Amino acid sequence: MSPVVAELGPRKCWSCGAEIAPGLLDCPGCHTLIHSEELTVLSTRANELERAGALDQAIAEWQKAVPLLPPGARQAEWVRDHLKELELARKSAPPPRERRWARWLGPLAPIAVFLAKAKWLLALFKFKFLFSLGAFFAFYWKVWGWRFGLGFAGLVLLHELGHYLEIRRRGLPAEMPIFLPGMGAYVRWQSMGVTLETRAAVSLAGPLAGLLAAVGCLAAWWYTGNPLCAALARAGAWLNVLNLTPLWILDGGQAAKALDRNGRWAVLLAGAFFTLLFRESAFVLVALGACWCVFQKDLPALPSPRTTAYFVGVLGLLGVVLRMVPGQGLGQP
Repeated sequence: MSPVVAELGPRKCWSCGAEIAPGLLDCPGCHTLIHSEELTVLSTRANELERAGALDQAIAEWQKAVPLLPPGARQAEWVRDHLKELELARKSAPPPRERRWARWLGPLAPIAVFLAKAKWLLALFKFKFLFSLGAFFAFYWKVWGWRFGLGFAGLVLLHELGHYLEIRRRGLPAEMPIFLPGMGAYVRWQSMGVTLETRAAVSLAGPLAGLLAAVGCLAAWWYTGNPLCAALARAGAWLNVLNLTPLWILDGGQAAKALDRNGRWAVLLAGAFFTLLFRESAFVLVALGACWCVFQKDLPALPSPRTTAYFVGVLGLLGVVLRMVPGQGLGQP
């Protein structure tokens, strides 16, 4: 069954800002596909089903993409040709043979279904992820000792999982985090055709997860009085504030691309205000980065008040955590 798209009136292209009349499937100015994000999700899902041999379900996913593409577009032609290939492959595929062992393993089918749907859990055991995480932990064990090193690596892991889970929640492809000892970590994902607001949400999901992890450490410190928990709460909050600096490849820099000039001014003023309120040097860097962004010309076509509120809200709550924990900067483990 094809998706039904409701058009209430003219909209603006997220790429160039041109006005798009109801019923159009691409921008008349820059030819950007209107439903590019949904098409990315559909194609990813269809390709995964093809690799798993589920041709019927793959065909159904590709068919959903056809009404979202302009009929004369090269992408639409490719999808139609690919559907013909899949139909031929389905007809020529040999019928499945019943095996005796299948009857014995039948009761295990619910477990297999669960594991198939929980691929992100199985991805935890991928070699690159585990090896890089182990090296990351070993590096900070050498620098600060195993207790703080383990806690610090866990905080960074939770931050990166915030990115990963937000990407997967939106149905987009992503790999498990890769850790770089002494530098940080990153999540590789497919962002082609994704709106700036979605990219900003993915970028801010990491600091949000880092905020929750820092709050957890803060609560543990209140409950146990263990100074290690306080040090981890401060280190986690401080690093996530630093990561919200709107520069380069930092999360704040990626999120700032979705902010118009007013939104960037809001982050600048928030950074200056939080510097005075919380007396933490990390907020100075946020304000300076926002000051640089204000005068850049890479402004989005449309404002994103939601992204501005998200950005400033996470920044302010991280400041509250820092205010509640004694020390300065990363603190003393």
